Amino acid sequence: MRKIIACEFLTLDGVMEASEQWQPAYVTEDVAEVMTSHILGADGTLLGRVTYEMFVGYWPLQTHNEFGIADKLNSEPKYVVSSTLQKADWNNTTVIKGNVAEEIVRLKQQPGGYIRLVGSATLVQSLTGAGLIDEFWLLVHPLVRGRGRRLFNEAMETISLKLVEARPFRSGVALLRYQPKQQE
Repeated sequence: MRKIIACEFLTLDGVMEASEQWQPAYVTEDVAEVMTSHILGADGTLLGRVTYEMFVGYWPLQTHNEFGIADKLNSEPKYVVSSTLQKADWNNTTVIKGNVAEEIVRLKQQPGGYIRLVGSATLVQSLTGAGLIDEFWLLVHPLVRGRGRRLFNEAMETISLKLVEARPFRSGVALLRYQPKQQE
């Protein structure tokens, strides 16, 4: 069964909003290496509509970049969850509508490797509540925003996680990889 891995940029206080404004200052070579490896290792990308619209406005215009990320993102399967998007113009993109949880279960049952979920706070929260995220890759930045959209909010139920990796980087960013604990 395929895994869904949520990969998120966060501040110390859990804010994920507008990461394009604060995250680039912390991308040292070691951070970039992990991010690149994670992107290149995925069999596809899962996005919410807002994140999809940000990505589709940028990545299709990038070609043959030195790390291969643009080529990978432009050619791989992409799945965008939206109740309003009528069609997706980005190459190899499927729009998921209707019962999202059922569609994600079907997607996970297909053969292949992991699918990375990036950004998309509402989608992450929904799939977390449904028990459909298999792992969280949280790149925690040494920054406090004080306000903004948080990855985990007060409306969510309590979930228990098991730390499977903690890795600090030169810029002060820390990768924290968690898996949901199995209910006992």
